[in-house]
Amino acid sequence: MLAIRLSRFGKKNRPVYRLIVSDKTKDPKATYIESLGLYDPKEGAKVTNLKEERLKYWIEKGAQLSATVNNLLVGQGALQGEKVKKVKVKKSEEKKEEPKPKEEKKSEPEKAS
Repeated sequence: MLAIRLSRFGKKNRPVYRLIVSDKTKDPKATYIESLGLYDPKEGAKVTNLKEERLKYWIEKGAQLSATVNNLLVGQGALQGEKVKKVKVKKSEEKKEEPKPKEEKKSEPEKAS
């Protein structure tokens, strides 16, 4: 499955992100299929050099947008739709939500002497 997501590059304390199309299971820093634009959060928080035709092409082919990319493009007006809420659940919270059922102790039958 293909994903459209951000891949960080740039200097220390000066991040710049590439908007890339890659396989969802691969590391974003690994090779990617195509670069669709750049996002510089320090320079106006806008996606620049965006290839809108190619973006629409990959969405038609079934590529899924990450929540961050979707929100950036909707905010900029490159995509129509609503922003997506991005929620991360911590592992410790997952354990708290699913309490394990308590096992009842089995009573042993008394032996007659």
